[in-house]
Amino acid sequence: MSDLDQKEQNHVRSALRFLRRRLGTWATVADALHSAPKTIDNVVNGYNSVSASLAIRVARLAGVMVDDLLVGKFLPPGACPNCGHVAVPDFADDSTVVEDLPRPAIGGGLKVVR
Repeated sequence: MSDLDQKEQNHVRSALRFLRRRLGTWATVADALHSAPKTIDNVVNGYNSVSASLAIRVARLAGVMVDDLLVGKFLPPGACPNCGHVAVPDFADDSTVVEDLPRPAIGGGLKVVR
């Protein structure tokens, strides 16, 4: 039995998935948490419950307060709670600045084609 309720455990699992997306591999996450990769795998997949100790270590790694982690405030807006992926719009790299340039006079090089 865990000190954390099911909702809190699910928030920690979501944070673990997000950290895996950011750090690259489960082995890297496990190493950063001073835990065995198999332990993290069992927790993420729900075979083991999330301990209070693991929740504290996840919060430290993520740089957030434990309370924020447990209530689900850790994930950035738009992050998938299942895999941690943060969707970036396709136009994120496109310039969306509208320049204030004078418009060409009507008929300036345009022709009506019939």
